[in-house]
Amino acid sequence: MAAEEEDDYMTFTVTDPQPTTKETSIQRRARLKREAEARSRPKPLSERLTDSAAARDAALSTSLDTSNKGFQMMAKLGYKAGATLGKSSDARAEPLGVVVKEDRGGIGLDSERKRKFREEVEGEAKRVKAEEGDYRERLRVEREEKRMEGQVVGAMKVAERLAGEGTEENGEQRESEQREEKAAEGEEHEATAGVKKKEPEHKPLKSVNVLWRGLLRHQLERERERRMRYDLHQSLSRLPTYEDPDEDEDDKRALGKDKTAVYEEELEEEDPELEAFNALPVAQRLEKLVRHLRNTHHYCFWCKYQYSDADMEGCPGITEEDHD
Repeated sequence: MAAEEEDDYMTFTVTDPQPTTKETSIQRRARLKREAEARSRPKPLSERLTDSAAARDAALSTSLDTSNKGFQMMAKLGYKAGATLGKSSDARAEPLGVVVKEDRGGIGLDSERKRKFREEVEGEAKRVKAEEGDYRERLRVEREEKRMEGQVVGAMKVAERLAGEGTEENGEQRESEQREEKAAEGEEHEATAGVKKKEPEHKPLKSVNVLWRGLLRHQLERERERRMRYDLHQSLSRLPTYEDPDEDEDDKRALGKDKTAVYEEELEEEDPELEAFNALPVAQRLEKLVRHLRNTHHYCFWCKYQYSDADMEGCPGITEEDHD
């Protein structure tokens, strides 16, 4: 009795469907009216394009049926369903995809645009890379030129110092010779008695060697700026070039007005020779200075040593690379 009351899970029971009510005439008329309105209402263009594209894709993705005339013609030529076209095993197994043009561009225009765009992107990448390399090279050249400019200034100072030493030696030699001549005549005491020591005469700027003339000109310009700042600080009521009739030559010499006036005139004058020298590349200017020091004073700028003769024995060469 208990076994009969247990559920029989092996029996598949199907419940009867719910009885449907019969459609009334009013409901039928309403349904037909809705369907007619839906058929008469035109779809938007976007929806129609979407539907047509979906239908086209569905048709293109569907294989030909064996009852198709085209498939039957291919079958007569030896084609089998699922096989590849051609003898090679890696031949195409699916037909070429159909690309529908939706613009007014000609055939191959999109490929040309893609090619040009790809070339522009590659060209821009190459340009950026080249600019990075040019920037690094430009920085390297600027640093090298700045270093060589400092070497040019150093060589100018050495050349000016050696030239001044040679001038002083010649002047002292001439003075000693004159004193010896006067001593031989017994007039040295009279000649030197009551005579003031001569001040060094001003040397015209253009008479200085062009190799270090720029250094002297820069010093004079700095001196002029210093004097202008000093005059402005002192709030002078007259210009330094003002000529006071009550001042004699000693007063002008003490105030340095004679030299100032001469310096002003020289700085205002043009110097084509110096401009041409400064226009040369820094490496060429440095080479001229180094050669001048070697040929004139037997001085090696890289060894920082003045040799006794022109052979300059012990100097490895004329360039900086020779001294590395």
